[in-house]
Amino acid sequence: MDFSDNRPIYLQIADHFCNQILNKKWTPDERIPSVRDVAVQLEVNPNTAIRAYHFLQDQDVLYNERGVGYFISDHAFDRVLEMKRKEFIMEKLPGFYRDMKMLGFSASELDELYREHHMD
Repeated sequence: MDFSDNRPIYLQIADHFCNQILNKKWTPDERIPSVRDVAVQLEVNPNTAIRAYHFLQDQDVLYNERGVGYFISDHAFDRVLEMKRKEFIMEKLPGFYRDMKMLGFSASELDELYREHHMD
């Protein structure tokens, strides 16, 4: 995993975990890799890894069974989806709207482009 300088590493680790959940690679009540394993695999300080775990635990995405490990909560998918949607609205959408206005796109043009490219 390549880390960027513009966001704390523990949040980037948390993002990676969230992506695993959104992509349904990790499912409710599944045990996830240990803090130590993640720290070794990602070549980060164990304190950084535990900070990511605690962050996601505070968000009700993970839960800990003492002496056993960390697990995906039953409602992790919904919590992560809610978190990611809020993040998108707060961090990415303003720049998107600014660029849209600067380039002279109308909402109907973007809607048409979206339909052309996402006809699944």
